Amino acid sequence: MRVMLLGAGGFIGRHILSALAAGHEVVAVVRSSSGLERLFPDVRFVTVDLAQATDEAAWRDRLAGVACIVNAAGLLRGPYMEAVHIAMPRALYAAARAAGVRQAILMSAISARPDVPTDYARTKLAGEAVLRESGLDWTILRPSLVYGDGSYGGTSLLRGMAGFPFAIPLPGAGDQAFTPIHVEDLARDVVRLCGDAAFAGRALEPVGPATIDLRGLLQRYRAWLGFGEARFVSVPMPIMRALGRIGDFTGDGPVSSNSLSQLVAGNAGDSAAYAEAIGTKPRRLEDALRAHPADVQDRWHARLFFLAPATRAALIFLWLASAWLGLVYGETATREVVKGLGLSPALDDPLRIGASLADVGIATLLLSGRSIRLATIIQIAAILGYSIVIGLALPRLWLDPLGPLLKNLPILLLVAVYGVIGEKK
Repeated sequence: MRVMLLGAGGFIGRHILSALAAGHEVVAVVRSSSGLERLFPDVRFVTVDLAQATDEAAWRDRLAGVACIVNAAGLLRGPYMEAVHIAMPRALYAAARAAGVRQAILMSAISARPDVPTDYARTKLAGEAVLRESGLDWTILRPSLVYGDGSYGGTSLLRGMAGFPFAIPLPGAGDQAFTPIHVEDLARDVVRLCGDAAFAGRALEPVGPATIDLRGLLQRYRAWLGFGEARFVSVPMPIMRALGRIGDFTGDGPVSSNSLSQLVAGNAGDSAAYAEAIGTKPRRLEDALRAHPADVQDRWHARLFFLAPATRAALIFLWLASAWLGLVYGETATREVVKGLGLSPALDDPLRIGASLADVGIATLLLSGRSIRLATIIQIAAILGYSIVIGLALPRLWLDPLGPLLKNLPILLLVAVYGVIGEKK
């Protein structure tokens, strides 16, 4: 069977892709293949910006021979949720019906409910309604927390919290409930649904066999990581909401208002009902963790999780401080550099102002969080450029251990470290 999979580059999508590729012909829709085509040479990859693919014409030529669509695409935050959750699926399903596609499976969320006041829940529910009204044989999946041997999103946050030294910060009382399911079990069940008309017109809640509160989840992850006994410190919810708003502003923080609202909304499901409906029994969290003991990279990831946004904040501060110091106090230093290079004094102010504006531009790029790789390249180029120019103009500064040249070495290292740990894909 030919299956089109949307969101194939995401955490859940990659596992569904792996499970589907073992027995089906897959058309994998991704924003960027990120090397997946080398891992899955028999899969046809189609690069699509889903936020822009809101017209039927964008899908007509890509649906030839497709019998089932699996939509695992989704955004927890950002300005494109309406497009990705509602407008794009509406165009896709209309094109699919015209092309003779029979079945569509949508990956929603157990916390996407009318009583959850977030744009994520609202657009996910609207996307469910679009599928119900599409005329296709539809199945909606609303999983609880999805975890795996690796991590992404919520499970990365759990690992990071479990890796805190001294005490684990706990939102409120830590009694938020989850019924976690392993991503491989979820992927297996998606493959089970493909081509099975018995599940048409049904909404299922994929969940594991046990409901665990947040405190219990963190205890289990900390024990798995080998970091010793879990001690907790409660963080009042008003403080958590303030942190969420900061995450909204930066666009790339570990916590956002949406993720916090989805957390407290409740993520527990009926284990027995799901096992009976699907005919399989997902594994327990404890069994999954025991089967794959934590390695060095797991402990590194947990310890570094919150250092990534802290490093980003430090770099933004450094570039803004450099811009302000250069603009307000940099006249003398700029004059010496211009003189040392044998240039005209008329260039003093343009060079000083231009360098400060460049620093502000780099800080803005970091704040946007849009391209870690691009930001890393630009920062390294700027630091090396500054060092070469100043070194040529004032070579004596290389002998100053606190001067503007030697201090660039640890900054370069900080930039390189963030270039590695700041990348989330």
